[in-house]
Amino acid sequence: MIDTFKAYLDKTNLSENSKSAYLFAFKQFNEQYSSVTKKNLTAYKVWLVDNFKPQTVNLRLRGMNSYLESVGKEKWKLSFVKVQQKPFLENVISEADYLYFKKRLKEDGELFWYFVIRFLAATGARVSELIQIKVDHVKLGYLDLYSKGGKLRRIYIPKSLQEEALCWLTDKGQDSGFIFLNQRGQRITTRGISGELKKFAVRYGIDTKVVYPHSFRHRFAKSFLAKCNDIAFLADLMGHESIETTRIYLRKTATEQREIVDNIIDW
Repeated sequence: MIDTFKAYLDKTNLSENSKSAYLFAFKQFNEQYSSVTKKNLTAYKVWLVDNFKPQTVNLRLRGMNSYLESVGKEKWKLSFVKVQQKPFLENVISEADYLYFKKRLKEDGELFWYFVIRFLAATGARVSELIQIKVDHVKLGYLDLYSKGGKLRRIYIPKSLQEEALCWLTDKGQDSGFIFLNQRGQRITTRGISGELKKFAVRYGIDTKVVYPHSFRHRFAKSFLAKCNDIAFLADLMGHESIETTRIYLRKTATEQREIVDNIIDW
């Protein structure tokens, strides 16, 4: 069953991290229960709630729900537990740190990594989507992705980034294929990207807590709303199923909240 589920997940656009997490949940369930029944699914959810944080519980439940989809038992899907959201965003790279980061990368000739963070911050792509970008997509100015439900999401590559990236690709003699490759000429892994970004953060004196691939996707959303207050459009660009997910970007970061409080309150 695990091999069949793995084959199903490999046909989706899920990130490698999500696939691993979903498989882990399915294995964990099978270690405790002899069969997949509504009763056992409910018992598994209760056990998760008793032993893990809400975010972890929901991740495992998403894994089991994905399995249920794969075997045509959507009616058995489990509801998620409520996660209490904080009234601010955490660990989002500031615009100043982003500008400084890309400036230093460019000055040091680290153009590969310069374009990694440029593409993440200027397109809003997830890191799993970033590594799917090919030269042809850069030439077109967009990348089309389809969810397992057949829904289209278009990731636009802004003209300024498109022109700069095409010059970079021309200079290094690449006219086809994936653009983010490792030293062996294979597509770089999402883990490889995360690890290297942390190293650069240390080198440039940037807080490592705000330097990770998804932080630049957050930066895209925050910067977009600052210049175009169209949250419905942003939801489409981000690939969110619900606009409620996108509303978190209307909130200030903890640092922004502190700055506003310090500037306003003088009584």
